[in-house]
Amino acid sequence: MDRYALIGHPVEHSKSPHIHAAFARQTRQELSYRALLAPLDGFSDTVRMFRAEHGRGANITVPFKIEAYALATRLTERARLAGAVNTFTFEDDAIIGDNTDGIGLVRDLIINLACPLAGRRVLLLGAGGAARGAVFPLFQTKPVSLTIANRTIERAQELRTAFASCAGQTAFTVGGFGDLKGWEFDVVINATSVSLENGVLPLPGNIFAPDAFVYDMMYGAGDTPFLAWARTAGAARLSDGLGMLVEQAAESFTLWRGVRPNSASVLSGLRRKLASKSKAELISGREF
Repeated sequence: MDRYALIGHPVEHSKSPHIHAAFARQTRQELSYRALLAPLDGFSDTVRMFRAEHGRGANITVPFKIEAYALATRLTERARLAGAVNTFTFEDDAIIGDNTDGIGLVRDLIINLACPLAGRRVLLLGAGGAARGAVFPLFQTKPVSLTIANRTIERAQELRTAFASCAGQTAFTVGGFGDLKGWEFDVVINATSVSLENGVLPLPGNIFAPDAFVYDMMYGAGDTPFLAWARTAGAARLSDGLGMLVEQAAESFTLWRGVRPNSASVLSGLRRKLASKSKAELISGREF
């Protein structure tokens, strides 16, 4: 039986084994998928041992995505631009590194949530690893503009330098949160950890265009703190990042097995389970 795993620290919270098991049943694929706890100083050894057990591929979660980038012997374009890897495919002596986080976000918005991005004014909040993984897939959807805002302007400017060549016809702007005053956006995506910290971003309250869509990469049983703020600020439509988790898993599954699962039923099942949990249980759509 082909073996796959999620490698991270921690991993006990992960929903990935459940998701991939559901995908395998749905597509009639014979495989096993398990969560594999790696020591903080033992990521490469864990990968080596898993490959020796005839592992075919792995998802990588925090805090190892940068180490995975360095360990890969080949990188996809989206992984190279993201500077981080969350998916390994093992082929002979090669370790192919990919990043499915951004495409998971885009597919959730466009397919599951019926939120088109082409021709829209998109605001991406944050300039860390989560934001970096999203920039290239967002450009591929051809928004009319993409603005990246971050608490530390220098971090946002680094993304401007890294991704300027990918913008195409999209207007590409970066700055601080205070620079957003007087601007309106059709789609606002939170890639910061503010919801996990139960904090509030220093954003002006008038950034939402009529019928704006607001998305938080975190997810929980109810509104995340960021979504709760957006609701009071007048946002018309809201979503958390549970669908991003499912869609990035579906992309990995497709890379490994050559067949794309139907993620809608898996997502709805997870949503029902999550509704029964405490609102205090707040999790990242990127598996922490």
